[in-house]
Amino acid sequence: MTVLTLESAARIAAAGRHAAAGIGTAMNIAVVDAGGHLLHFSRMDDAWLGSIDLALKKAKTSVLFRMPTSVLGAVSQPGGPAYGIEWSNGGLVSFGGGLPITDAAGRVLGAIGVSGGTGDQDVQVAQAGLAAL
Repeated sequence: MTVLTLESAARIAAAGRHAAAGIGTAMNIAVVDAGGHLLHFSRMDDAWLGSIDLALKKAKTSVLFRMPTSVLGAVSQPGGPAYGIEWSNGGLVSFGGGLPITDAAGRVLGAIGVSGGTGDQDVQVAQAGLAAL
């Protein structure tokens, strides 16, 4: 795969919804393309409205920096080399739940952002989404 398609994005989101249902947590799941533009979005029934923006920003953050949002979070703590980075690019999110989507050669094709549970739950659901590829 060289480009993330709507079909692939929908499959990723469906797998994420399935994983979220399995842990009993309503989630918002965003899939963006390589430019950080929304390709697919799912809001489960009763998912927190405030998590819509977080899911979108997690996906955007992950694709812009080609890394999991939790990795960026580790270096953006007070005193860290990227402290304050969350204020750049129109607002970023630097805690768990955003993962890049890569091809077999490691090129970033897009990203998934998940919000609605704990940080660990968000990462778990994002990983389940990626596993659908």
